Amino acid sequence: MTEPWRSPVQSMQIEDDVSDVADPRPPILWMKIADPDTPIPPFRSGTDMRVLIPIGDRFTTMREQLHAQRIPFREVGYLLEHEVISTLNPRRELLAAVGQRGSASSSARPARPLEGAAAEAARDGFDLMWHNHVTPDDFASGGTPARSVPVDHLVPPAWIRFLPHDAMNPAQAEAVPHIIGSDDHVLVVAPTGAGKTVIGMVAALRTVLEHGKKAAWLVPQRSLTDELNRELDSWRRRGLRVERLSGEYRVDAHRIRAADLWVTTTEKFEAICRTSTLREALAEVGCLVVDEIHLLGDSTRGSFLEAILARVRGSESPIRIVGLSATVANADQIAAWLHARTVRVAWRPTRLTWQLPTVANSTDWSLVEAAKVRLTTSIVAMVTRDNGSVVVFCGSKRNVRRTALIIAASRGATGYGIDPDDVEAVHRACRAVGVGLHYKGWEHKREAEQAFRAREFDVLVATSTVAAGVNLPARAVIVQDTEVGLKAIDVATVQQMFGRAGRVGAGERQGWAFLLVDETERSIWQRKLLAGFRVNSRIQDSLTEHVLAEATQERIHSVHDAERWYEQTLSYHQGSQDMTPLRQAVGFLDEGDFFTRKRPVSGEDELVPTELGLLTARLMVPPDTCHRIRAALAEVDVPDTAEDAEAVLIETLAAQVVTLARAAISEDLKQRAVELELARGFVAEVTDNDRRRSAESSSYVYAPGVLARAVLLTAANSPTAFHRGARTIGGIPYATMYPILEQAPRYLHWLGCQGFLGTVHPWVAIVAADLSRRIRWRRCNPPRGAGRLLWMCEQMATAVHADDVVPALWRAATARGITNPDWGETGRPQDCRLSPSDYATLLRDRVTQTSVTIDDERVTTTCSTSATLMVWSGTDHVAVPVAQGRASAPLPAGDPRAVGAAVFTRRGDYRAVGWLGAYSECAQPSTPATPSLV
Repeated sequence: MTEPWRSPVQSMQIEDDVSDVADPRPPILWMKIADPDTPIPPFRSGTDMRVLIPIGDRFTTMREQLHAQRIPFREVGYLLEHEVISTLNPRRELLAAVGQRGSASSSARPARPLEGAAAEAARDGFDLMWHNHVTPDDFASGGTPARSVPVDHLVPPAWIRFLPHDAMNPAQAEAVPHIIGSDDHVLVVAPTGAGKTVIGMVAALRTVLEHGKKAAWLVPQRSLTDELNRELDSWRRRGLRVERLSGEYRVDAHRIRAADLWVTTTEKFEAICRTSTLREALAEVGCLVVDEIHLLGDSTRGSFLEAILARVRGSESPIRIVGLSATVANADQIAAWLHARTVRVAWRPTRLTWQLPTVANSTDWSLVEAAKVRLTTSIVAMVTRDNGSVVVFCGSKRNVRRTALIIAASRGATGYGIDPDDVEAVHRACRAVGVGLHYKGWEHKREAEQAFRAREFDVLVATSTVAAGVNLPARAVIVQDTEVGLKAIDVATVQQMFGRAGRVGAGERQGWAFLLVDETERSIWQRKLLAGFRVNSRIQDSLTEHVLAEATQERIHSVHDAERWYEQTLSYHQGSQDMTPLRQAVGFLDEGDFFTRKRPVSGEDELVPTELGLLTARLMVPPDTCHRIRAALAEVDVPDTAEDAEAVLIETLAAQVVTLARAAISEDLKQRAVELELARGFVAEVTDNDRRRSAESSSYVYAPGVLARAVLLTAANSPTAFHRGARTIGGIPYATMYPILEQAPRYLHWLGCQGFLGTVHPWVAIVAADLSRRIRWRRCNPPRGAGRLLWMCEQMATAVHADDVVPALWRAATARGITNPDWGETGRPQDCRLSPSDYATLLRDRVTQTSVTIDDERVTTTCSTSATLMVWSGTDHVAVPVAQGRASAPLPAGDPRAVGAAVFTRRGDYRAVGWLGAYSECAQPSTPATPSLV
C-alpha cells in the first residue's frame, strides 16, 4: 500500500507576482514531483522553472501538461522525493519544502519550510540531480577517457596474465600510469565501483615482479580478506606466494617470511609489526597498498592505520604507499601528509542517483522505524517489478532478520508468527521467495552471496559488511537505518553503501541509492552527502596504546622521541600540535607500570617497556582499559570459591571493557538477558523456572553490561549449552552472544599471562587463564578446570593448526579419562604437531613435577623449568623467581586465614594450593568421542 504524502506545496506559499529590480537573478521554482496529482503552482514570466518527474505511464498527463506550458523537465527513474525549492516570496528568500511519507497522525500539520543552509542543501541536491540527467549516456566527466584501454597498452607483457581482464576501464587507465611511472606515494581517489582493486594489483605486481620485494595489501575488515583472497587465487596458480593474514586465519612464521604478498587486515598488520620475530620480514616490504584509506577517520580502526602510515610516510621512506580511497572532501590534505601525489578519478561505470525519501518524525521511535520498513518494502517491490535487484542495509543483525521477514511476507512468504530470532525459520521463509540475508555470523551468507550473484535471489538484506567491499552490486541500494548499533553511521559508510548501486556486469549503466530519513535528519544528511566525507585523525582517542606500541618496537626511547613520533601523525598535520596530551599519555604509561624509567648519568630519562607493557602491546589490548581492570581487581577481596571468583572476573570485565558493556542487543531480548544473568548463566534454571524467573526479573532494569555478564556466566556455568548446532542459548541467539565470546578471551588471556609476571593476584591469573581457554574452545564444552589440559592441547597443536587440532586432541584425551596434562607417557600423541625434541621440551615446561610446601610462615617450591613463585596472605601477594629449580618466600603480612601459593611457568602452565587447586584438572571428564590420545 502506498504511504500517504504530506505535500510540500501545502507547506510553502508561492507568489507569482513577486519582483525585485535590485536582484538581477531570476526567481526560481524547482520541483521534484513524485505524485502525479500534484498541481503546478502559478509562476510569473522569467522564472527559472524546472521539474523532475519519475519515468512511467502514471506521469503521461503531467508530461503533456509540462510540454504544453513549455516548462523544462527531466525524468528520473524511481524518483521518490517530493520537493519544492523557490524564491517566489516577498523577500526573495530561498525556501524549500519536503513531502513526507507516513504521517504520524492524520491531523499532522505541514512541516515548516526549510531556510538558510538547509534550503541551500536542497537547492544543491536538486541541481546535482538535474545536471546528472542531461542525457542517458552522459556518464563520464570531462577529461577522463571515455573508453576502455587494452591492458597491453598500460603494463608490461609479463604482468598481463595476473590481471583479471584484457582491458582497463577509464578510471584504471587514468590511474595506472601514475602507479607505474614513478615510485612516489600515490593517493587514488575514485568513486566506489570504479575498479580500484585492479589499481592495487598493478602496484603490488610492480613491487613483486619488477623490484623483487614484498607487497602488503591492507583491508579494513576480515570479510574483505575473503573477497580479495578469492580474486588473488589466480596469482597463486601462476606461482606467486600470497598469504592471507587475519584474526581467524593463522599462518606460520616461515610462510609469512616467504610470501610475496600479504593480504591482511589493518589490525593483523599492526600485530605483525609488534612481533619481534617478524621484523626482518617487515624490512622486505616495498609497497603498502591501503584499501579504503579514508577509514583513517574510522573511530574503531582509524588510529591503527594512522600509526602504521605515520611510520612509513615521507618522501624518503623505503616503503611506497598506494592508497585507494573513496571520494573524500580533504583528499589533498591526506595526500600532503603522506607526501603523496593525488590522482582524482571522477568516472564510475554507472550513473548514480541518490535520494533521501523522508518519513514523518514521531516521539515514538517504533512508528518511525515501522514507516521506514514499509517504505523499504515499497521500494523493493518497485525495483524488482522492473527485474532489478536490491540490497537493503540495516543497522543491526536482528533488524536484518526482521526486515527480511517483512519483505518476504510482502512477496507471499508464510512469515506470520515467525520469531526474527528463529534463524532457521527466517532462512527458510526468505529463501523461498528470493530474499537473502548477509551479516557476520550468518551461516548462510555464502549461499546468499552466490544466489544473489546468480540472480536466484533479487533481494539481499545485510549489515555494513557488504558495503565495505564485498562485491555484491545491485540496481538499487536502500540504507534503512542511520545508526549501526548505538552509533550514527558516517558519510563514508553511506557512500560505500551507495557505491553498491549499479550492476555493470548485467549491462546496466544506472544505479539508484536511497537513504531513508525522518524529517529532522533530512537536511543534515543532504548537507553531509553534498559536502562529502572529511577524514579526521582519531589517534588522540588512543594515544597511550600507540605510544606503548612504538616503544615496544624500539622507535620511542624518551619523551623527546615520543614528540618526534607524534609530529609524524595526521593529528599533528591537521593542527593538533599541543604536546600536553602526549606527555600525559607517557605519564600514564609510567604510573601504570607499562614503562619504567632509566635515569642516565646525563641527558633525558630513557623509557623502557616493562614485561607488562610488552604483553599489553603484543595482545593489542588498550592500556587504559587494562589499567582500569587491574585497579578494580586490586580492590576485591580474595574469593572463597571458584564460582565466586569467576563471577567477580566477569563482573569486572563487563564493567570496565566498553565494547563488552555496550554490546548490541535488540530491545525484545533485554529481558531474556536479565533472566539469564539472574540465573547466573545456568541455562537449566532459566528453562525449568521460566515463569518464576520472569516474575523476578521484571523488577530489574536492563543496563550496560547485563548482556556481557549473562553471556560469560553462561559460558562458565553451562558449557554443554554451547554444543555445535546451538543457535539459541538460554533464550539468547548465539549470533548475539558471539561478539562477546570473541572479545572477552583476549582480556582474560592478558590477565592469565600475568601470573608469571607477578603483576596481579594469583587467583586472578589462574581463574582468568582457565576461563579464557574454556570460552575460546567453548564448542568442546570444557568444564571448570579444563584450562591446563586445553593449554597442553594448544601447545601440541601449534598456533597454525590450533583451530582443527585442539578439538581433536581434546576429544582424544577426554575419551581416555585424562583430565590434566600431567601424564607420564613420553610418546607423542597422534595429532601432535610438535617435533619429538619440541615435545620433550614441552613436557619439561609443565608443572607436573613441581612441589609447593607451606611450612609455618614460609613457602618453598621446586620446579624443573623457568617459573615464578607467588605467595599471598589475603590481598597481599609477592612474587619470587624460581632460580636453579628452587625458590622460597615468606608469607606476606595480611589475612592469615587466607594464605596460599602458586607456581607459574614462563610457557603458561600453573599449579596452586587451596581452592585454586580445582583449576589443576577438569572437574568432570567430557563425554568420550575418540578412542585414544597416543
